[in-house]
Amino acid sequence: MKYDVVVIGSGPGGYVAAVKAAQFGFSVAVIEKNEIGGICLNWGCIPTKALLKSAETFQAFKHLASYGISFDGDNIADPERTKDLRVDIAKVVERERGVADKMRKGVEFLFNKNKIDVIKGKAKFLNENTLQVENEEGASEVSGNYIIIATGAHPKQLPFAPFDGENIISYREALVPKSLPGSLAVIGSGAIGSELAYFYRAMGCEVYLIEFLDRIVPLEDDDISGQLSRSLRKEGMKVMVNTKVTSLEKSVKEDGSVNIALTVEGKKGIEVLNVDRVLCAVGVEPNTADLGLDAVGIKTERGKIAVNGFYSTGVGNIYAIGDVIPTPALAHMASAEAVACVGHIAAEEGKEGAKFVPINYEHIPGATYTTPQIASAGMTERKAKESGIEYKTSKFMFTASGKATAAGKTDGFVKLISDAKTGKLLGVHLIGADVTEIIGGMVLALDFGATVEQVCNTVFPHPTMSEAIRDAAEALS
Repeated sequence: MKYDVVVIGSGPGGYVAAVKAAQFGFSVAVIEKNEIGGICLNWGCIPTKALLKSAETFQAFKHLASYGISFDGDNIADPERTKDLRVDIAKVVERERGVADKMRKGVEFLFNKNKIDVIKGKAKFLNENTLQVENEEGASEVSGNYIIIATGAHPKQLPFAPFDGENIISYREALVPKSLPGSLAVIGSGAIGSELAYFYRAMGCEVYLIEFLDRIVPLEDDDISGQLSRSLRKEGMKVMVNTKVTSLEKSVKEDGSVNIALTVEGKKGIEVLNVDRVLCAVGVEPNTADLGLDAVGIKTERGKIAVNGFYSTGVGNIYAIGDVIPTPALAHMASAEAVACVGHIAAEEGKEGAKFVPINYEHIPGATYTTPQIASAGMTERKAKESGIEYKTSKFMFTASGKATAAGKTDGFVKLISDAKTGKLLGVHLIGADVTEIIGGMVLALDFGATVEQVCNTVFPHPTMSEAIRDAAEALS
């Protein structure tokens, strides 16, 4: 089997690369050992959002009375009445799986529409242009003039806490719980850990969110981290920062259930937390170990593949994108790299309209779907300070927003960072209701070097959450 382009992996990097290549007229094959759509569509971004929607809906019912809504005159906000609310976790998971299935079928439709061959199995390099693919039917060889590695990543384990699939779990098992634990410890407070911690807490579980560093969501601006911590604590979550997990011990209680004793070391010294389940969310590791990269001379560092500005590995016509290279491990990052990579390949082959458009890695947006949501792009204040830039900051609190007040969702703020000398916008940091929906426009502003004055002169619709951006800019002008 010979193709112009062979893509290994069908996640948001792989499937975008395949479709884009096919649209340029290349013959394309995708090799996938698991589900089409990769982790994002099946076990990550999309199903997580389906779970979070169920959690938000469950929480909304507890506050119906504040919006003037009741059942037959009963006050649903009465503590005794809210006890009648029940979570059917099997139905929640069924809905989430249905969302993932629908999205996967959408990708399969795109593959069929663009005449992309899907080859199921595990790929391994034989030489610079040939892969061996193993599946239940045996082994076969697939050749490509260009090969794009887009195999993604898998959850990282702690050495003393290997996953057992039931009591010590990764995000994958956390997405399909058979039951809700009475208590849960989440180790790691990045986007995955914080989102799932919020879900389980909203569903009524006792949750410990444990972070080794001095703040949760540590890639975000310090003020954003502080606000999320306050919001989660207000919901009853136990947030522990500057805390190291040193050991974990499982035991069986008299009723046959499992207890996990988690020893942690933090500001209060050594503590032991007894929980029903532990979710390890300390990061991901690239899926590069079993690809046979050594056979073709591709080197890795900590599992990551080094590439040049065009995503070439420097070995033949082999390229790599997404979580397997040293760039942010984000679904939208992988998709953007796919477009840029294929644009370069198509331009090299003289395809009409093809060109390479480099990615501005300084303005890649981040999005965390807790309640409140986080959305950010550009420099954090900490980064601006470390860079020695003379800068200014401003905040606009959503407590002063008409839209946020009307919606009853006033937690959070807009924070802007600008160059004190030129007025150029350097960073945009949002925490509040649905702010992930409005960060895209600010990425565009950052990419085009917008100034604070230009943001002030932009007419934002009223009443919206987005107009708080202009209000924050006015404080900088």
